Amino acid sequence: MLKEHPGSTCLAHATPQLDPQRALRLAEQTFRIEAQALLGLSARQGEGFVGALRAILACRGRVVVMGMGKSGHVGRKIAATLASTGTPAFFVHPAEAGHGDLGMVAPGDVVLAVSNSGESDELAAILPALRRIGVTLAAITGRADSTLAQHADHVLDSAVDQEACPLNLAPTASTTAQMALGDALAVALLDARGFREEDFARSHPGGSLGRKLLIHVRDLMRTGAELPRVGPRSSFVEMLGEMTGKGLGFAVVVDADDRVLGIFTDGDLRRLIERGAELRSLHAEQVMQREPRRISADALAVDAADLMERHRITSVLAVDAAGRLAGALNTNDLLRAKVI
Repeated sequence: MLKEHPGSTCLAHATPQLDPQRALRLAEQTFRIEAQALLGLSARQGEGFVGALRAILACRGRVVVMGMGKSGHVGRKIAATLASTGTPAFFVHPAEAGHGDLGMVAPGDVVLAVSNSGESDELAAILPALRRIGVTLAAITGRADSTLAQHADHVLDSAVDQEACPLNLAPTASTTAQMALGDALAVALLDARGFREEDFARSHPGGSLGRKLLIHVRDLMRTGAELPRVGPRSSFVEMLGEMTGKGLGFAVVVDADDRVLGIFTDGDLRRLIERGAELRSLHAEQVMQREPRRISADALAVDAADLMERHRITSVLAVDAAGRLAGALNTNDLLRAKVI
């Protein structure tokens, strides 16, 4: 006789037995069913899809995404994707909407409701209220004759022939279809808005793309008294003192107007010592490298990193439009900012 575990209300069951080959067959079947479901979506999109796009592009408010259960999880992802690609959007739970959160929805908003059956009680209960508010209602649903579809201004057909679940019960292919329709909307919208990499980066300032596309050389470069600079007639001792004091591994040689004439680096010093040069008799202009690598202070920091990598250097000088020294940047600065 089966016994209950202490504190459990469930009967004990035998340990599940995994059949690897059966599991792989089910995985293949899942992929095939969901791929077929996605391929079938394209032929069924038309005025409903285009109408939803037009409404969202014309919207002066926000896109409010709603959905219950698994459709709600999909809806949260759709809202996040829209928001990160140039369409202000957020998710409101339909059940909470009926208890005060409907106040988040304003006249002129577009509500994007996601429901496979189109008969979710929580959604159906707030449809009249949404109408009174004065929103445009777009629906992603698998039933064109559903309550939700009948109330919607624009219907996006997400119907699938079958779920990937062997019992044909758990939302699988249907939620994949909903997700794909949300992605399709986001892609079409960002294209229509002329959304660019720079716009995407502004929505993702904490990510690697944000750092690459938002951080400029001027944001990271050393400036002012931090810069080791000398004149062309400065003695070798003066130049060495400037290099040592500023700790950047080089000194910049500039003219009276601060225009860059050359650079002297730790590597140049080693080579002079190896040759046995009489260092104290030398001046900066005699030992500097002419035409050092430079970059605009307004350039992206990632472009400075690329310049350093291509020329196998660890520092680069930043100049203004007139060629005057504005700052300097090294690999440590880029590493600290996580540009590289």
